[in-house]
Amino acid sequence: MSEEEARNLVTRALAAFNANDHEALLACLSEDVACDVPQMRREIGRDKFRWRLAALARHFRVQAADIAVMTAPGGVRAAAEFTLRGTYQATIKGWPAANGQSVQLPAGVFLDIDDEGRISRLTLCFDPGALRRALENG
Repeated sequence: MSEEEARNLVTRALAAFNANDHEALLACLSEDVACDVPQMRREIGRDKFRWRLAALARHFRVQAADIAVMTAPGGVRAAAEFTLRGTYQATIKGWPAANGQSVQLPAGVFLDIDDEGRISRLTLCFDPGALRRALENG
């Protein structure tokens, strides 16, 4: 995959995320995609990622803004830096009560891209403590 194709894949995936189009986002992922998120165990598979997206959508209305996409030579790896912006809509067990608090959180994602042009690993990076503090402070 070329660097331009990798950049287009990441841009397409983030556009699908922003449009809350889970099927379009899932189509960018390999069947056995590995997903790493802070303070959670690694999950393998598109179906588990589908569940994670649904859980996120239940609790938050967020979009990635200020997106900068970077690719490695050969297009086998990519990264994106962005700001997650939106609102906290439904309470997560053990977290502050949701009352529409605004969320603005720096984040990034590191990606591996397989030979078929799909994302095979996704590592999301953000500060869970900063998210929690923002929700507590409303």
